[in-house]
Amino acid sequence: MNTSNVRTRFAPSPTGFMHIGNLRTAIYTYIIARKYGGSFILRIEDTDQERYVEGAVEKIYDTLRTCGLNWDEGPDVGGEYGPYIQSERKDIYIRYAKQLVDEGKAYYCFCTKERIDALHQAQKEAKLSLQTYDRHCRDLPADEVKRLLDAGTPWVIRQKMPVSGTTTFRDVLYGDITVENELLDDQILIKADGMPTYNFANVIDDHLMGITHVVRGNEYLSSTPKYNLLYEAFGWDVPEYIHVEHIMRDAQHKLSKRDGDAYFGDFVEKGFYVPAIINYIALLGWAPKGENEIFSLDELVEEFDISGLSKSPAIFDEMKMRAINAEHLRRLPADKFREVALPYIRQGAKREDIDIDVLIGALQPRVELLTDIPEKVDFIDELPEYSNDLYFNKKMKTSPETSLEALKILLPVLEGVSDWNAENIHTAVFDEIARREVKNGYMLWPLRTALSGKAMTPGGGIELAAILGRDETIARIKKGIEHLS
Repeated sequence: MNTSNVRTRFAPSPTGFMHIGNLRTAIYTYIIARKYGGSFILRIEDTDQERYVEGAVEKIYDTLRTCGLNWDEGPDVGGEYGPYIQSERKDIYIRYAKQLVDEGKAYYCFCTKERIDALHQAQKEAKLSLQTYDRHCRDLPADEVKRLLDAGTPWVIRQKMPVSGTTTFRDVLYGDITVENELLDDQILIKADGMPTYNFANVIDDHLMGITHVVRGNEYLSSTPKYNLLYEAFGWDVPEYIHVEHIMRDAQHKLSKRDGDAYFGDFVEKGFYVPAIINYIALLGWAPKGENEIFSLDELVEEFDISGLSKSPAIFDEMKMRAINAEHLRRLPADKFREVALPYIRQGAKREDIDIDVLIGALQPRVELLTDIPEKVDFIDELPEYSNDLYFNKKMKTSPETSLEALKILLPVLEGVSDWNAENIHTAVFDEIARREVKNGYMLWPLRTALSGKAMTPGGGIELAAILGRDETIARIKKGIEHLS
């Protein structure tokens, strides 16, 4: 692969929110540009006006910026190859399409929608494997074309495909691919509304914007010969193609927008940490050389190699994504985890008089998703109603009866801790455990239960006591004793 003067582009359509497959394309195009010191361009391909969604362009900007995929050129930042929104480049496409017509490489087609629909229906009923245009207008006499144009007859412009021979293109992953030209349809370049088709506009734009590497899904492999024939018709250099495999929901089904949970925003709402989302999506179809799978975006740029891209579909595994997310959260510096976690803590606990540093330290190794946090801390503001059955623990060999005894022992011990912090609480409690010659859990399980009223907590009894503070801890132990009495 040529790595000099690299220019890649991400060219989404503003037809909705950012799908995981689209985001993977953005990640790969960004990484390739950064890997080789090139430029990453954002282009908005809004030629399909019928599917345009209001606000989708802003959503594209927000998603890419949230992910740290900052572009060097684009609609909002400018650049010398603009405009970067296709609907603002309409005159450019018309000019190049008419150039092809003048050179005999494209033609005006005046067939009505009704005729095209009837043609395809007849082909379908005849069970033809290919339902293509029959080239009815391809060889109309010049005076007839002029007459129809002068009469204001609606038209499209179609590309004249060769009807014999083969077309070969090269893909970085798949190598040389050859197709029979007779299988290629005379594709539409300019639609009846004057807008270009996707296939035509992206070739024109990629050339004019100097794009050197095109990353896209391998569903576009079948269209690539048409792109190459357009480059050939204009006498332009062909960019390097990198067609990546599908992302699958399972072995038989592609991950689809219709299935739900296929959008970047869905996973943010579920509590996934954005760098972990990027990390996991990058692994869908690409394998690093070593055993490590946990990467920041900068580390992905450093590690990435085209040879690691797979020609096999990637299966989306949310459990694997959760594991990667948990590892990202565990590796964060404490102050960064605090910044990320605090909004979620405040959803479950509003109290300000707690030891937040202890809480952060207790939460960090125990959180898979950020949305786990509110439920883990909701006992802090108010002790929930709970059953004495929580004091049963087979492993710790505790029961309500033993727990009542343990709490009565712990109450004066903790009342005697004057300088309230985790270290002093630990010393006082474990000194008493040693003196009584009992197992740790005999004392610590009842303490944790009395302080939280929950079976699962962020940390054990010592940490909970430090988090809650002296007065609240003593009050909850007294309430536990009352509960068990």
